[in-house]
Amino acid sequence: MTGAAGARERVGAARLPRDLHPVAWYVWAIGLATAASSTTNPLVLGLLLAVATLVVVARRSDQPWAASFRLYLWLAVVVLVTRVVFRIVFGGSYPGTVLLDLPEVPLPDWVLGIRLLGPLTREGLLSGVYDGLRLATIIVCIGAANALANPKRLLRSVPPALHEVGTALVVAVTVLPQLADSVRRVRAAQQLRAGEERRVRGLRRVLVPVLEDALERSLALAAGMDARGYGRAPGQTRAERWTTGALLLVGLGGICVGVYGVLDQTAPRVLAGPMLGLGLVAAVAGLATAGRRVDRTRYRPDRWRWPEVVVVASGVVVGAVGVWASRHQVPIAYPDLTRVPEISIALLAGVLVGVLAAVVAPEPRTVGA
Repeated sequence: MTGAAGARERVGAARLPRDLHPVAWYVWAIGLATAASSTTNPLVLGLLLAVATLVVVARRSDQPWAASFRLYLWLAVVVLVTRVVFRIVFGGSYPGTVLLDLPEVPLPDWVLGIRLLGPLTREGLLSGVYDGLRLATIIVCIGAANALANPKRLLRSVPPALHEVGTALVVAVTVLPQLADSVRRVRAAQQLRAGEERRVRGLRRVLVPVLEDALERSLALAAGMDARGYGRAPGQTRAERWTTGALLLVGLGGICVGVYGVLDQTAPRVLAGPMLGLGLVAAVAGLATAGRRVDRTRYRPDRWRWPEVVVVASGVVVGAVGVWASRHQVPIAYPDLTRVPEISIALLAGVLVGVLAAVVAPEPRTVGA
């Protein structure tokens, strides 16, 4: 009875309002993005968009970075429209049923292979829509991770050897969340003043303060990281530096040769598995040695509990099903432009597994809690 009560207590503690591990959200989002990159089926892509949006609405917090999801949605719309426009402007040579007979603009001989305007076909337009929708879905999936997880917390999970790279990555992925927070605060301040807000003339009153605020916050973040010693390393001897560099070079070379041996079936088998294994071992040893240069302390480190595991597993399942369908259900994953797209039961069930993240993830912690 004591063991069962302890297990129930641990399960209940895992469900208390808290922030899910940021790596779990990013792995889940990468799984959805992998499935999106493996198909052009608009039904599957639309379902992935619905899953990502549903999870964000159900589990995003009231933190400033959660508002960035709307920016990713607008960015996805811009990408989709741009892809369709490019198909119309440069897709005159696409065969199919002509919808609009646009005049073709003659180009010089040194741009052979490029046609400007020309007849717009139904198949060409659908091709642009499918490709643009795929890229838009990938953007929304990654945006969902940025809206659900605090990117700055990733620094706690980055290996010490990759701490400098992780710092630059965190600064890069916080651009849109910072812009979203800046837009929210600037618009709140503008509402207290008289003036035009919705027309083009009022754009400058919002755009300039937003860019200035985002730049100041980025500089403050960089200054804070520098003051706390991010990226600083204690002194090392020449032998330690040479050992670390040699291990990393050997690991990189072994991985490159091993991957080439695996992809090229005509290469000797000794260049495949053995070299790949040797490269991985040397790379891990080099990273472990380089990690000793960075001294970090952790206050309340993020822990992995069963909700994190289920969220990661759901994302991996979605990605695996998408890759499997791209190899074994090619007509469904890449539908013919002359037919109505279809979706299989396996793809439908595999994509819907991603909704588990909204069910098992605990409610986010509110500000001030």
